[in-house]
Amino acid sequence: MEWSNRRRRLSSVQIIILFYAFSVISASLLLYIPIFHKPGVELSLLDAFFTAISAISVTGLTVVSTVETFNVWGSILLTVLFQVGGIGIMALGTFLWILMGRSIGLEQRRWIAIDQNRSTLSGLVALMLTILKLALIIEFIGMMILGTYFYLFNYYPTWQTAYFHGFFSSISAFTNAGFDIFGDSLLQFADDYFVQTIHMLLMVLGAIGFPVLIEIKENWKNYRAKKRIQFSLFTKVTTLTYFSLLGIGAIVIYLLEQNSFFADKTWHEIFFYSLFNSVTSRSGGLATLDTNLLSEPTLLFISMLMFIGASPSSVGGGIRTTTFIIIILTIVTYMRGRSEIKIFHRELHPEDMKKAVIVFIFATNIVIVSIFFLMIVESFSLIQIVFEVTSAFGTCGSSMGITPHLSPYSKVLLMILMFIGRVGIIPFLLLLKRDEKKTGFHYPKERIIVG
Repeated sequence: MEWSNRRRRLSSVQIIILFYAFSVISASLLLYIPIFHKPGVELSLLDAFFTAISAISVTGLTVVSTVETFNVWGSILLTVLFQVGGIGIMALGTFLWILMGRSIGLEQRRWIAIDQNRSTLSGLVALMLTILKLALIIEFIGMMILGTYFYLFNYYPTWQTAYFHGFFSSISAFTNAGFDIFGDSLLQFADDYFVQTIHMLLMVLGAIGFPVLIEIKENWKNYRAKKRIQFSLFTKVTTLTYFSLLGIGAIVIYLLEQNSFFADKTWHEIFFYSLFNSVTSRSGGLATLDTNLLSEPTLLFISMLMFIGASPSSVGGGIRTTTFIIIILTIVTYMRGRSEIKIFHRELHPEDMKKAVIVFIFATNIVIVSIFFLMIVESFSLIQIVFEVTSAFGTCGSSMGITPHLSPYSKVLLMILMFIGRVGIIPFLLLLKRDEKKTGFHYPKERIIVG
């Protein structure tokens, strides 16, 4: 009875965060068990905890080599954790509730709405099942394509090994987890544009956002039935912003590296290096080159892309693409002397504008504070620290190789950033929010000088 009363006092946001915290603790204990390790490998509890958070937040930063540490069962366990973090704990929970014959009540629907960043409670159960179905179909297709390719082109001697690598790679790419069991991310596929293309498609499908995928699916049905095709403002803004950043990212990376890393490369090598790095910086974390070979301006630019991250209600982290574009539109609107943001013949809700500003300011501050802390306790260069911190916050997983060499304090800080990046800044702030108390009176308003 005492636990029941205490649970009732918890908000939906607190319950969701507790779910993820419990998942991280459970995953840490499982990854710590030697049955999931290769013979002779010992994993410290801190490293197991770091790996668990990185897997559930689908980040990809690692303090140990995945292929050298975990056996087949350990790798399968990691893919389960990718699903928990990528698809969402409530999507999987909804499926399990239905399998057990339990009804989805109002309280559970509130949990789902928070986990999926939705503002309404209607249609959430069907939404969760659609998300799960779409994710499993996409991952299965990716596994079959990659597994068949690995086997036919003699990357692996047996079909079991080939398809297992296809299985792990497909889930890791779609959930933007950034883990690999190749041993060197995708460096061995730097000249294999087919493997790169499949991985890029999977990463884009995961990072573009589940609402976008669902709307595309529904409008495809409407197109075949010759019905009206209509996309929401969210899908229009998200898709435009995501692919604009992807294209701009590839162009800027090319311009910054044309006289350095790309100086001796062919046009097709330059194209795929630029495009892949732009795609993976959304939150993918996989790499086809050694990041340390890139120039500092490029590394700083990629850090900015990782800070922005992927789309809302997707597998990625960061401040999200909609937050970024709302901040830009707010500045442009103010410069034009207007107060309302108009886009695609719609006006943005003031509450969404307010949330975007809060998310941007809070994210900027925690990233700056984290960089400052690591500069004090670590001996690495500023660009290395900036890159690692933004990678953790954006749940990207790209690394300059310094994560395994960080002090325990710095590892804990990165774990906190990855966790915040997964649950989202708004839920994290709501966790700290207190009930508003109405005072019943107002003070006189007075203007102050700003700027």
